[in-house]
Amino acid sequence: MSTDVSSNAHGDPVAPAARAAEAAQPAGPVKMSRESVTIIVTLLVATFVVILNETIMNVALQRLMVDLGVDAPTVQWLSTGFMLTMAVVIPTTGFILQRMSTRAVFMLAMGLFSGGTLLAALAPGFEILLLARIVQAGGTAIMLPLLMTTILTLVPVERRGAVMGNVSIAISVAPAMGPTVSGLILEHFTWRFMFVFVLPIALAAFAIGARYLTNIGETEKTRLDIPSVLLTVPAFGGLVYGLSQIGGGHGGQSGPGATAVAALAVGLVAMTAFVFRQLKLQKSDGPLLDLRAFNFRMFTVSVLLLVVAMIALFGAVILLPLYLQEIRGLKSLETGLALLPGGLAMGLLGPFIGRLFDKVGPLPLTVTGSIMMVLSLWQFSMLNAETAVWWIVALHVVLSLGLALLFTPAFTTGLNPLPPHLYSHGSAIMSTLQQVAGAAGTALLVSIYAVVSAGSGIVAGMHAAFLTAAAIAVAAVVLSAMMRKTAGAEHPVPAAH
Repeated sequence: MSTDVSSNAHGDPVAPAARAAEAAQPAGPVKMSRESVTIIVTLLVATFVVILNETIMNVALQRLMVDLGVDAPTVQWLSTGFMLTMAVVIPTTGFILQRMSTRAVFMLAMGLFSGGTLLAALAPGFEILLLARIVQAGGTAIMLPLLMTTILTLVPVERRGAVMGNVSIAISVAPAMGPTVSGLILEHFTWRFMFVFVLPIALAAFAIGARYLTNIGETEKTRLDIPSVLLTVPAFGGLVYGLSQIGGGHGGQSGPGATAVAALAVGLVAMTAFVFRQLKLQKSDGPLLDLRAFNFRMFTVSVLLLVVAMIALFGAVILLPLYLQEIRGLKSLETGLALLPGGLAMGLLGPFIGRLFDKVGPLPLTVTGSIMMVLSLWQFSMLNAETAVWWIVALHVVLSLGLALLFTPAFTTGLNPLPPHLYSHGSAIMSTLQQVAGAAGTALLVSIYAVVSAGSGIVAGMHAAFLTAAAIAVAAVVLSAMMRKTAGAEHPVPAAH
């Protein structure tokens, strides 16, 4: 596979064909075929459902402790196990998407997810429920890279911003709705109905995909490197588990436990070995995760920007409910409703921001978004026991809008310049690092909150954690200023078959 490239004005590698294409860009908007639209809409609906399921469990952990007769550290594995499975499976999706057809990958993802959801609804006890969550996570991990790769393959460069904006509906609205939906379900039904509610939608998406989804692109006979697969477990699993345990272990502990530190150490060693293994395999064109995507400067800047944004986002997702419930005394459902406007604003504005991106490029959007993120997190660091709930909701909406202005431009700018053979790998790298960044953000901010709270009270803990998040978000302002519009690597849009 040829990787003959030179570089453009921004220091990005550019294939010779792409340089010729830049000069011959069509002036008018490019229409997408009906098959392409059907494929993308089907994948969007499926992605929305699997991401909604990811956050629906958080509010239910208290109820599950009582109903299943397990303690807090045990029930937490329903979230930790899900996150670990995602962290281990996502790095392999670059290979899966190249080796299998679009239709086969979709059927595998939604088959795993639907099967896991059915098993969860029928689970007689904790062990089977945990197994069901792991099966669900296997399907969830494949969906987002599949959606991203499909958009890159089917959508012309000048329309990608608008279509990627629709992806933010799945990525933003689904997690925001999760706690509200589960709060409503738990108020009237048993915990099983969280899965009973999701199952028909998952099965409908599966059936629509089976009926209408066609294969796009060509599959490649790439060889699966078993040592790389084995290294993903301690590398990504170790890092995410170690970080989540440091963040979760705040029940009166003075510092991180030995297990968390050991997991992090193993994770770092295995990650180093994994990276060296991929660099070696790149010479023979057979890496599990192709790191040559980082040769493209805008991909690297965009990934770093997404990592910083995810740390800030996860901090807010974890800390704000803690503040609303522990300091303001709101119930689960009230907390979910308070955070819903921000999530809806973030997702519903995504398509508009995407179209704006296609017109003006990333720079004005990402700089504005990162400044909004810093200011809102700084204001969160000033909350106290008397702060009005409407002001917290307003700040959360501002934070959400800031993140919306970052996500769509970062995804699109980062993935645009990649040549087609790196689409699946670029999507997998972005998704993997988001998982690790989310775990790191949660670990760091919850640990700071716990340590300061133990000495100076909960309000002081909140102040310290949000101030740290605001300081980290300043890095996003610097990275945003480096964003530049990227031309796509030229390739013929493949016909669906």
